[in-house]
Amino acid sequence: MDKNEIIKILEDWNFWSKDMDTGIDRDLYLGVLKKMLADEQIKVITGARRCGKSFIMRQLAKCLIDGGASKSNILIVNFEDPRFVGLDTKLLGQIFDTYLEYQAPQGKMYVFLDEVQEIPKWEKWVRTMQELGKANMIVSGSNSKLLSGELATVLTGRHLDTTVLPLSLAEFLNFKNIQIKDNSEFTRNEIKVKSLLVEFVELGSFPLVVLGQDKEKILLAYFDDVINKDLIKRYKIRKSEEIKSLVKFYLSNISCSITFTSAGKFLNMAALSAKRFSAYLEASYLMFFLKRFSFKFKEQERSPRKVYAIDTGLANVVGFRFSGNSGKLAENAVFLELKRRSYFNPQMEIYYWKSRDQEEVDFVVKENANIKQLIQVCWDMQDINTKKREIKALAKAMDEFDLKAGLIITQDYEAEENYRGKKIRYTTLIKWLLGL
Repeated sequence: MDKNEIIKILEDWNFWSKDMDTGIDRDLYLGVLKKMLADEQIKVITGARRCGKSFIMRQLAKCLIDGGASKSNILIVNFEDPRFVGLDTKLLGQIFDTYLEYQAPQGKMYVFLDEVQEIPKWEKWVRTMQELGKANMIVSGSNSKLLSGELATVLTGRHLDTTVLPLSLAEFLNFKNIQIKDNSEFTRNEIKVKSLLVEFVELGSFPLVVLGQDKEKILLAYFDDVINKDLIKRYKIRKSEEIKSLVKFYLSNISCSITFTSAGKFLNMAALSAKRFSAYLEASYLMFFLKRFSFKFKEQERSPRKVYAIDTGLANVVGFRFSGNSGKLAENAVFLELKRRSYFNPQMEIYYWKSRDQEEVDFVVKENANIKQLIQVCWDMQDINTKKREIKALAKAMDEFDLKAGLIITQDYEAEENYRGKKIRYTTLIKWLLGL
């Protein structure tokens, strides 16, 4: 590419001659990344497409500038800009050399490479830059396999990573100019927060969706982007209708148990194809497959998985809607929050539990070798039979794991009761998501 073309593109993505829109700060991720900057390792930010990685990188760059770093010492490159042609490591080197010539930075440099997976074999170039002390490297990508295979070998022990999800409920409310830090603030804003919870659960929390007007249109465009760019193009899938059908099947069955065999049979697809496609969906952060807890590895692997979506709004808009869907969406929201917490706590693992009598507990939270918590999501506590069923399963799991207390997350019921010597605590989805 011509140097003038490269500079023209870079000018649009950098702070050199103008203020850039940094959006609303995602303080949780910024705090983690700012601590990482002190370490001389490559910083890797992964997460779903459109979950806010690019803005977080821009916010981090702005923090550096506010802290005294020269704008000339910061380079941001967005490899999804269609004006970049011939994406390879040669172009990477050309971009960096052109930047050095044009900006003549002095001292410590910070290089942000956004959606770096678009560059084949980028990892060796990035590692070399970091090891030679040329720049502090921060990269992002929308694929969990960014840290697998060759990359894992090349960057072993040389990277720090964080995973970004769509907005938590606290972040969602912040985007709506509401901050809830304690119970008194919640009480003052309770009516408004409850109405916003409906939007959070039904339309999800991708930042652009939260701030945009035509939310369903944005979600459908996101769906097309993931299908075409992160799946069909990246994995060279020829039978595109098959993977679209599989995604829609999963989005219509969130919070349900599935097997790859049953999914394949339903869609007239080979079980191996369903399994391979499902791995692609998980790598692209579109779907998650939760394993059943078992002390036996084979039993864990052979048991059905529970399927969850990256965003409840996506499931609601793309998947098949049906009455009584609120409980499934609420359970998906709880899963995403647990997943978010696990990213910040490497010792934390999440499973579901099922007895031989088919009694089920939605979530088992494990830390190191210990089971720390059992969580049920029961949306409608008015149904006595439903309540009895949920409590019975929870109590049985508490017996198995020798726990004295269990948690049930509800729509609007709060209480605490004893059941056969066990403590059952009920809290609302809003309060649990906000950590109140």
